[in-house]
Amino acid sequence: MTNQRFKKVCVVGAGVMGSGIAAQLANAGISVLMLDVKDFAQTGLQKALKLKPASFFTPKHAEWIETGCLETDLARVKECDWVIEAIIENLDVKKDFFSKLEALVNPGTVISSNSSGLSLKAMTEGRSANFKGHFLLTHFFNPVRYLPLLEIVALPETKPEVLKRVAWFGETLLGKGIVYGKDTPNFVANRIGMFGMMETLRLAQEGGYTPTEVDAIFGPSMGRPKSALFRTMDVVGLDTFIHVAENYKDGFEIPEFLRKMVANGWLGQKSGQGFFKKEGKEILALDLADMTYKPKAKVRFDSLGAVKNLKTLEEKIKHLVYANDRAGQLAWKLTASLCVYSANRLYEIADDIVQMDNALKWGFNFAQGPFETWDTIGVGESLDKMASEGLKIPDWVNQMLRAGRKSFYAVENGQRTYWDPKAGRAKPIETKNVSLTLLKQNPTKLVKDTMATSLVDLGDGVLACEFHTKMNAIDNEVLNDINEAIDLCESGKFDALVLANDGSNFSVGANIFLLYMGAMQGEWGQIETMIRLFQNTGVRLRYSSIPTVAAPFNMTLGGGCELSLWCNEICAHAELYMGLVEAGVGLIPGGGGNIRMLARTLQGAVDNPGFNTDPMIQRAFEQVAMAKVSISAHDAKSMMMLNCRDSIILNRQHLLECAKQRALGMVKSEYRSSARCTFRLPGKSTFSTFDMVLRSLRDGHQISDHDLKIAQKIAHVMTGGDCTPRVPVQEQYLLDLEREAFLSLCGEEKTMARIAYMLENNKPLRN
Repeated sequence: MTNQRFKKVCVVGAGVMGSGIAAQLANAGISVLMLDVKDFAQTGLQKALKLKPASFFTPKHAEWIETGCLETDLARVKECDWVIEAIIENLDVKKDFFSKLEALVNPGTVISSNSSGLSLKAMTEGRSANFKGHFLLTHFFNPVRYLPLLEIVALPETKPEVLKRVAWFGETLLGKGIVYGKDTPNFVANRIGMFGMMETLRLAQEGGYTPTEVDAIFGPSMGRPKSALFRTMDVVGLDTFIHVAENYKDGFEIPEFLRKMVANGWLGQKSGQGFFKKEGKEILALDLADMTYKPKAKVRFDSLGAVKNLKTLEEKIKHLVYANDRAGQLAWKLTASLCVYSANRLYEIADDIVQMDNALKWGFNFAQGPFETWDTIGVGESLDKMASEGLKIPDWVNQMLRAGRKSFYAVENGQRTYWDPKAGRAKPIETKNVSLTLLKQNPTKLVKDTMATSLVDLGDGVLACEFHTKMNAIDNEVLNDINEAIDLCESGKFDALVLANDGSNFSVGANIFLLYMGAMQGEWGQIETMIRLFQNTGVRLRYSSIPTVAAPFNMTLGGGCELSLWCNEICAHAELYMGLVEAGVGLIPGGGGNIRMLARTLQGAVDNPGFNTDPMIQRAFEQVAMAKVSISAHDAKSMMMLNCRDSIILNRQHLLECAKQRALGMVKSEYRSSARCTFRLPGKSTFSTFDMVLRSLRDGHQISDHDLKIAQKIAHVMTGGDCTPRVPVQEQYLLDLEREAFLSLCGEEKTMARIAYMLENNKPLRN
C-alpha cells in the first residue's frame, strides 16, 4: 500500500529545521522521536515552543514529541518506520551518520535526508541496495508549518512504492505541496530562487539601487512577499544564505559586500542588523556603496505609484515590467533573466514546468512561478526584447510558438494544461483537487457571476457561493447572493451549499467602510436593514432545509467568522485565524456572533433554571470582548469556534473537496434542519457581576471608558438583558438585543474614530 501512514517518525537533528519538521509531524498527530547530541533535542523542542509565529498548532501538540540523545538512544530508530536526517550540511558527517544508521534500522524503514543541496548519490556512497531502495530526499522549507513546499528527490534505486508512500503522506497528512526534483545542486526551488537572488544582488549593485528600492519593486506589486529580497535575507540569516550559495554552480560570485557583512557579524535579524536595523523607532537601511546605515528613505517611482490603481496582479506585473523608469528597468531585467534561466533548466532539475513553478510558489511564497510570470508579460511579446539583450532562449520556447501555442499554460475544456516540449503538445495538469478558478471558466458550472460573488456548481448536487469582494469583505450584495444560493438549493436545483473562497483569506469581515459612510450620513435605517439582513442570512444558513458547510482558512474575522459559525458544519484549513474582532473597531458582533458563541458555549449546559451557566457565559464573553483570534484551527476548536464534528485539513488545496464531501455526507444521511435554539440566561444579576469587574478594570486603567461601554453591550446581550433563567428566551429575542446594541455603538464618536483609524492604518485604535 502506498497510501499508508507512518506510525512513528524519528527526526535526527533538533536545530531550526529538525525541530520544525518534528513540530509539523506532531501537528498531524504523528508520534515523533527527536534525537540530537547531549540534551540539544530537549533544548530544540523548548525553542520550537517559544517561536513566533508558532511552530505548533497548539502547545499541546508538542506532547507528540519525545526527545532523546544520539549517543545513547540512536538504537531506538528500530521503533520508527521513517527516519528523517536533518543534521549539519556536511557531506562527510552525513555519510558517517548513514553508515551508523544502516546497522540499526529495520530492513523496511524509510530513510530520508533534509539536505538543501547535497548530492543524494554522494550521501549514500557505500550503502547497501536495501538502504538505497528505501532512501530519498525530503527537503522541507523553513518555517515548516507555513511554507507548503516539500521537494522529493529519489535515487535510481529508490523503490517506486517508497516514493509514492512518502509523497502521499506529505501531501495528505502533512499538508505539503509535492515537487519532484532531480539529484542536482540545490534541487529545484533553491536552484531557481538562488539564481534570482544572486542576479538581483548583481543588478542592484550594478544599477545603484538601494535595498529599500529593490524591496519596494520586488514586493507585492510583483506577486512577491512583503519581505521581498533584502528583508527576506535578513530573516533567513546572511550566513545561512552564503552557506546555501556555496553550492550554487551557475557562475555567480558571492558579492564582496555580503562577505564583509558576515565578517562584521551583521547577520540579519538574529544579530540585530543586516541590510536593515532598528534604532529606537527608526528603521535604517545599509548603503551598499559605503557600507553605512542611513535612514530608510521613502521609495518613489512613477510605475510603482501607477500599479496601486490596477486591480489584478497580472495587470500590475505587466505594467511594471514594461515601465520605462528605473523600477521598470530593474523589474524587466530580473524577470527576463529568471524566465530564460528557468526555461534553460527544464529537464535538468525537473521534468516539467509545473514542478518548477510550484517550487517557487510553495517554497518562496511567490504568487506566480517563472513560467506563469512569462505568460503574464506575454511570451511572444517579450521574446524579441529578450533576444536583443543577449539572453539565450532555448529552442523549445520558439517551437511552442511555432506550434500555435501562445502561452505555457491554458485552460481547455475546463482543465488547466501545460506545454510539454518533449511531447510537442499540451498536457493536462493532473489533480484530484476541486478548483473554483477552473470551474468558473466552464460556462456549464458557473451558475451566476456578479461583482460580489460567484455561484458555482461543484457537481454531485453541491452549490458553492464564493465571495470576491476586496479581501472577501461582506456587504449587502454578498448577503443577497448567499440568500439566492439558499433559494436555489431549497427549490431542489441543488442538495447542499458550501461557502468557499479563493484568495489569501476567507474573509476579513463586514465592509466597515460602507458602515462608516452610512453612520456619518445618519442613515440609521439603512444600517439597521443591513444588520437585519446579516442576521437573517445567518439564521437561514443554520435552519435551511438543506445542509450548509463553511470552508474557512487564514483570516476569518468578524462577519466572516459569523457566517462560518451559522453554517451547519465547518471544514477548516489548519491555518485558521478566526475570531470576532468587532471590539477593535468600537462595535460588537452584529451578525449573530454573540448568539452563536453563546449557543456553542452553552451546548453542554443542563436545561434547568438552577444550573449555573455563569462560567460558560463568561468564557464566551471574554472571547468576544477581548477580540481573541485563534492561532490555528485546533486553537479555534479549543476556543469552541469549531466543534468536535468539524473537520481540520492540513492541505489548503484539499479544502474545497473536503467541504463538498462533508455536505454530501449530510445529504446522504438524510439531513433534517434542527429546531431554533432557546436559552436559559441569568439576566441582570450576572450582568451586574460582569459590570463590577469591568469597572474595576477601567478604574485600574486596564481598559478605556469606550472599552467599558463596548464590553457592557456584549455582557448585556450575553446575559439576556431583562430576563430570568426560569423562562427560556428565543434566539430572535437575543438577535434583537444584539442589533439594538450594535446600532447604539454606531452612533458613538469614539467608535467612528476607531473605524476611521482602522480604514486608514489597518490596525486598531485604543481610545
